[in-house]
Amino acid sequence: MEIAPGVVATIHYTLTDDDGTVIDQSSPQRPLSYLHGAGNIVPGLEQALEGKRSGDHLTAQVGPELGYGPRIEQLVQQVPRQSFPDADAVSVGMQFEARTQQGPLIVTVTHIGDDSVTVDGNHPLAGQTLNFEVNVADVRAATLQEANDGQVDGTR
Repeated sequence: MEIAPGVVATIHYTLTDDDGTVIDQSSPQRPLSYLHGAGNIVPGLEQALEGKRSGDHLTAQVGPELGYGPRIEQLVQQVPRQSFPDADAVSVGMQFEARTQQGPLIVTVTHIGDDSVTVDGNHPLAGQTLNFEVNVADVRAATLQEANDGQVDGTR
């Protein structure tokens, strides 16, 4: 069976940046299973996996436009410290849900100053080229429940 929309693909992957630093990888005991075509992985990797079969190996380089998007500097803002209910408990790396005119946005604290906190609404991998090494472990038909849910049933 080939990877195509509506099937479940199970992959072992390693994601690196352009310097070869490992950003993420699947566990050898627990590969990633996803419903192909449901938007559960970045579009560039999904496109590269289209048509692959169990046992196939591939390398995919995914640019920001088909990964996590370009970095948008307007999503980096300084917020007054007093805007946080417990400003003394805020630390770099914490994430919060911010309310914007376009809806909720997850922001990450990147710097804490005396009077302000810098938050970044970009995905941590925005603007980066993603380099994937992938082994396709399995390809199967999705269950009716998985197809309806748009994601893989975690109990299988």
